[in-house]
Amino acid sequence: MSELPAILRGLPLDHVAIAVADLEAASTPYLLLGLESGVDELLPEQGVRVRMLQAAGSRIELIEPTGPQTPVARFLERRGPGLHHVALRVRSLDSEVERLIEEGARFTQPAPTAGHAGSRVIFLHPSWTGGVLLELVEHKLVEHKLVEHGLAAQRASSAPEGSETRDDA
Repeated sequence: MSELPAILRGLPLDHVAIAVADLEAASTPYLLLGLESGVDELLPEQGVRVRMLQAAGSRIELIEPTGPQTPVARFLERRGPGLHHVALRVRSLDSEVERLIEEGARFTQPAPTAGHAGSRVIFLHPSWTGGVLLELVEHKLVEHKLVEHGLAAQRASSAPEGSETRDDA
């Protein structure tokens, strides 16, 4: 396996996604814990309606199937509600996909698709990632900078006085 380029080492966590049958009911515990809810978004290519919850630079994505034949509906039928996937943020999805294909990666789809808030996404097959569905996310440039800035500001504000923070995102 070839060594990762410096820019790809330690890809930042973008979000964790939880499959739910009902966004409203599933949101309640997180809202009571102080997470803020974003606007719901329909992603027809993926067959889901998503709600992004956020607190202190961390994000949880609730995903609700739009119909009984969607992948998330089948997931819920087999496993019930719960952790669906982990998402890592990348700067260039096309470059990362190309690099991973050269390394023998398996994807669940042939090409990236539209994701939440104008992002582009692709999923790595769980058989290649040790049983975990892993999503790679490339944000639009403006949103990517806002996500980076928000995380950098949150890291700086939570760092002990006199310590240095590192922002490789």
